[in-house]
Parts: sequence; C-alpha cells; structure tokens
Amino acid sequence: MDGTTTGDTAMDGTTRDGTTRDGTASDDAPKRVTRRRARTRARLLDAAFAVFAAKGFGRVSIEEVCEAAGFSRGAFYSNFATLDELFFALYQDRADLIAAQVADALAQDGPDLDVPASVDRVTEVLLLDVDWLLVKTDFLVHAARDPAVARALLDHRARLRQAVADRLARARGHTELPAVLGDADGAARAVVAAYDGVTTQLLLDRDVDAARGWLRQLLTALLTGSSGTAA
Repeated sequence: MDGTTTGDTAMDGTTRDGTTRDGTASDDAPKRVTRRRARTRARLLDAAFAVFAAKGFGRVSIEEVCEAAGFSRGAFYSNFATLDELFFALYQDRADLIAAQVADALAQDGPDLDVPASVDRVTEVLLLDVDWLLVKTDFLVHAARDPAVARALLDHRARLRQAVADRLARARGHTELPAVLGDADGAARAVVAAYDGVTTQLLLDRDVDAARGWLRQLLTALLTGSSGTAA
C-alpha cells in the first residue's frame, strides 16, 4: 500500500461517517466532527461579521452569509436555527472579548490602582473597530425592539461594568475616587458611558487615534478628577 486513501476511507482506516473498515465506530470520530463543526461555525461567524458590517443586519439573508462563508444552507442550519441566533452568537463572542480585554488590562496593577497607567492599558487594548461598532449599533437597535435580545445586551453591559467595578472596589483602600462618582459601581457606569460616547463619535469620523485619545482623557478625568493632560 502507498498510504493513499480510497473512496471515503481515511489513512487511519476510518470512513467519513466515523466508522472503521470493519464497521465499528472510531473513538476519534466525535473529536473530528466537533473540530470540523467548530471550524464551520467560526467561518460562518467571520463571514456574517463582514456582511453585517457592510450591509446592516436587517438587509442580510442566510443565503448571503452562506455564500460569503462558502457553505450551503445545510451547514448554516447545523449550527444556527435562525439568522437572529447567529447575530446573537456573533455579538456575544465580540462582547466577551471586550470584557476580557478590560479585565486583563485592569488586573496588571497591585492593590494600589495606578489610574493613568490602567487607563492607558484599557484604551490601548479596547476593541475600537469601526466594523464592530456598526454591528454593535445594529444589535442595539435590534435589542430596543426585542425584550429577549435587550436582556442579553443588558447582561453583557452588566458584565463589562462589573469587571471595572470589581477592580475599583479592590483599590478603594489605596486609591480615592472622586466623590461625585459615588461608589465603585457608579464609577464603572461612568466609564462605560464614556466608552459609549467616544465610540459613537468614532462611527461618524472614523478617527481611531482621536477616539483613543479622547477616551484616555475622559477616563482619567472621571477617575482622578483631572484631565491627565499638561496645562
């Protein structure tokens, strides 16, 4: 034998349905199916992200997502029941990334929170991507009309806020926050609101460097009571 495969049989003796030549199940078959399905799902999400950003969620069909990903409708329906479900999964993946970025950036200090350094890290790693902001804005509009989607969006915003509030709470004995912000949760709400405002401006002027600069100044001013810029 030269090691090549014949028909639907792979080099390890299994067929595409995950059985061996004698008809018994292969232990590796579930792993291969899981990996293949994960790759298919990832490609569908990547393709959907590009199509949603270019056209808007309400103007996209399942067929367009499948065509962009290079898959059939069958591949789509083996991963998602509806376009709404895919849209939610896409939002969840990106939103989780942002929450993780913020938490990681804030975790690098000791007990004493170095506000300027933390703000610098947060603004550098935060996902300020115009395509993502377009998709996020679509999701916000969608959520405003669908209570179930709104709950999912509120859950993400709560997790993002909690990541900030937890870090500020740990620093309360070492770092004093401006009294106007109240407690750590109030400060976290102000941080998220500043992010919302800066990213809205970014959608209009597409200036990422300016957005990072404004976000840095706003967060520094909120958390220290000063602008962080030279007089």
